[in-house]
Amino acid sequence: MRNQYQLIQNRIKNKKPLLLNGAIGTYLSELGFEPDKHLWFSHLNILNPEAIVELHNEYIEAGADIITTNTFRTNPAAKKKSNLAITNAELVKKSVKLALQAKGDSEIIIAGSNAPAEDCYQRERTISAFALEYNHKKHIELLYESGCDIILNETQSHLDELDVICKFCTNNSIPYSISLYFDDSLHILSGHTLEETIELVSSYSPQSIGFNCIKIDYLKCFLYKYYFPHNFGFYLNCAESSVTYPEMNCKITPQNYLDLVKEYITDDLLFIGSCCGSSPRHTKLLREHVDEIYRN
Repeated sequence: MRNQYQLIQNRIKNKKPLLLNGAIGTYLSELGFEPDKHLWFSHLNILNPEAIVELHNEYIEAGADIITTNTFRTNPAAKKKSNLAITNAELVKKSVKLALQAKGDSEIIIAGSNAPAEDCYQRERTISAFALEYNHKKHIELLYESGCDIILNETQSHLDELDVICKFCTNNSIPYSISLYFDDSLHILSGHTLEETIELVSSYSPQSIGFNCIKIDYLKCFLYKYYFPHNFGFYLNCAESSVTYPEMNCKITPQNYLDLVKEYITDDLLFIGSCCGSSPRHTKLLREHVDEIYRN
């Protein structure tokens, strides 16, 4: 197991939350880049790698302990639809290499981003069960073999995908985290309750379970009924509008975001970050706050 294991164990011992970077895609949009129809912003790993390294560096300089690879849409199901003239294996390898380049000799944790096989907010499945399983197994394998410390399976909202991911990572001793997306009824998009979803995921004992791309109100609704899962983390949507591009513009300022989440930054939290609509400015303010409350 790579360096992430010891860093996470140190956090559990010291009870100081790890800081995850903020948005990648929407921040690149803020910087003036355009997304690819199928690959989101991962095509820039090949067409403009310098911009991606600079983005990773900005988050590291802002104080992130964990940076995610720009691989939200380098999975086989997305790559198959694209016109990018490169193999899937080379695309993932080159994408991870950019994060490793930014990391250098530091103790930054590299989290390989593994998204849902299809659109994050899509309720109905259009690919076969076989294609779904292959998609996750192959992408996770490529991410880990390319040098990621841990696989961050983010915005996951279908129980069948979660079962495939958890089983594959567990059976192959690949460190992984699950981050769930859910609606205001506290159900994931496949219709299952958060309670049964967390129960399934917890049975596989991932490194952490968390939520991402949800609104603060959804987190509050969850905590009104339940407690944080073991080794919990979250990174919330800062767009405060539609979850679809290009309406996903930043509406929640760094200070507003900190004010919304700081009551949840406790010893029980494994990691915290920010999601769509955020930037290194959000990360920097979170870093200052976490360091202030844990300075002793």
